[in-house]
Amino acid sequence: MKLGNLTKRSLVLSVSEELNLVQQDVSQVIQKTLDYIVESLAKGQDVELRNFGVFEVKLTKARIGRNPNKPEIDVVIPARATVKFRPGRVMQRRVMLRTEKLKKNSNERD
Repeated sequence: MKLGNLTKRSLVLSVSEELNLVQQDVSQVIQKTLDYIVESLAKGQDVELRNFGVFEVKLTKARIGRNPNKPEIDVVIPARATVKFRPGRVMQRRVMLRTEKLKKNSNERD
């Protein structure tokens, strides 16, 4: 059984309902939090959220790619900054609990 994705809107609704806060206030707090995370990453700072994970900016190496429609032509893909995420221990443990359920569902489809 697949659940719907968690969206910013559903997060706002859940938090505002659970904490009995105004949705608009919760929305502003969540948006401002995301803005600060993006701003920090754009400055090259890592963002560490304890028990959740770490967002860090890494530079990918330049490499040669291929256009599937014209494989004889090399395409240079330049180095660029990307955001990597490393989950924290709490998240890893919680997600690992899903392993057996995912394996079971995968086996049922085969």
